[in-house]
Amino acid sequence: MTRSEAGQCTSNFIFKAGDKVLIGQAAHCTGTGEATETDGCTSKSLPLGTEVKIDGASKPGKLVYNSWLAMHENGEKNKDVCAFNDFALVEIADEDEGKVTSTVPKFGGPTGLQDGPVGVGSMVYSYQNSSARGGIAALSPKTGTVLGEGGNGWSHEVVTLTPGVPGDSGSGFMTADGKAFGLLSTLNLLPAPGSNGVVDLNKALSYANDNRDDLEPIHLVEGGPFHAGLL
Repeated sequence: MTRSEAGQCTSNFIFKAGDKVLIGQAAHCTGTGEATETDGCTSKSLPLGTEVKIDGASKPGKLVYNSWLAMHENGEKNKDVCAFNDFALVEIADEDEGKVTSTVPKFGGPTGLQDGPVGVGSMVYSYQNSSARGGIAALSPKTGTVLGEGGNGWSHEVVTLTPGVPGDSGSGFMTADGKAFGLLSTLNLLPAPGSNGVVDLNKALSYANDNRDDLEPIHLVEGGPFHAGLL
């Protein structure tokens, strides 16, 4: 879990930029507006440098990238990007780097970054950790399927056995072969009630690399062996 004054979220994957170790979350996890504000080109966020508490860490991390802030700075006009680019990175303190594992709980992986579409009907896997579940670990691992995509590939509509709820935002999603392809952004009412909107990670990471000049190239860190379906 990651926590700031804006609230709590579930982290997704581990990334590196040079010698910096980063943990991913959703951009809206540091949002300062209402929960209904989802357009990143108009919604506000806490600034870069904001302290973010990370479960298991001895010191807070700091926000070093937020797609909403990047889009504000760029004057982004693409409606799909504004609506669905919901990705942020928190730098882990040097003292805590030795505690970091890039392996996703229960499932293992990720085995790499998904480059390209994820087909409708594909199985997907996620680990979500909202405190709304009262600490019941058995409810955190999720399997589900892709219902479709939107925003010219920027978003995937996904349904899992129980949907992601507040506090699950930012959770990572993997394909049937363990490739990281997305992170949870929204709880949808339409077209399928209880489904979740999942940001395309490849597009969000590419945007981050194209629009930040104060970080070295950011890349996903692979985890341990992926074992789909073993809960």
